Amino acid sequence: MKKINLAITGCLGRMGQQLIKTSKINKNFKLISLTENKIINKKIAGVRPSLNTENAFKKAKVIIDFTVPECTLEVLKIAVKLKKKVVIGTTGFTKKQENIIKRYSKKIPILKAGNMSLGVNLLMYLTEIASKSLDSNFLTRVFEVHHRNKKDYPSGTALMLGKGIAVGKNKDFYKLIGKKYLNKRSFPYGKKINFNSQRKGSVIGKHEVSFSTGKEKVSLNHEAFDRALFSEGALTAAKWIINKRPGLYSMRDLLSFK
Repeated sequence: MKKINLAITGCLGRMGQQLIKTSKINKNFKLISLTENKIINKKIAGVRPSLNTENAFKKAKVIIDFTVPECTLEVLKIAVKLKKKVVIGTTGFTKKQENIIKRYSKKIPILKAGNMSLGVNLLMYLTEIASKSLDSNFLTRVFEVHHRNKKDYPSGTALMLGKGIAVGKNKDFYKLIGKKYLNKRSFPYGKKINFNSQRKGSVIGKHEVSFSTGKEKVSLNHEAFDRALFSEGALTAAKWIINKRPGLYSMRDLLSFK
């Protein structure tokens, strides 16, 4: 099988570095392009990084982007012009930015996921089932922990799980968002979805969805121990999207969850 030409954005970031490491040992890909938001005068994994330009992406078959929303939209604008396929792991998009991504996906195939882990996507699926099955007496909350350097909160995964709750209840997620707490020891359940984010140490990722009536509690949780699981998931997504038509896909599409 011919190797797939791969471009990775945000090559100096945590996930950028992990993606480079994982791609170099994955036989399905050839790393041909790295980009960053500043000039770097040295090669990384045999590739000299550049800024996000048409020239940087023109030989790539697929682009994997784990950066920040503004950068992702910049990358997508170029990808649409060049007809490139894109895997997005970036989180923290506004509703307006989400709509821009949807518009771009009408022209190129885009797989976007707040988390590339099989376990987390299974957790979201189970969250939808639980939310649909439990009546309105069960109030909800989402708790998450990440390393101290993670800037956005709630995390993209926490928001994914919140959307799972909303889907289960057949309600608009944005109308169901409750209070957002940071580094609280405890926080309340609510008729809307309350979130609590903790930032400490080097924690890769912990997430818990809870439903409670006050008389009983149902909890679903996931914990990540190795960042490689996210880069491996992203590469699996990149391989999967190669033969797809324009559209906005998710890990759920890849995993064939109903």
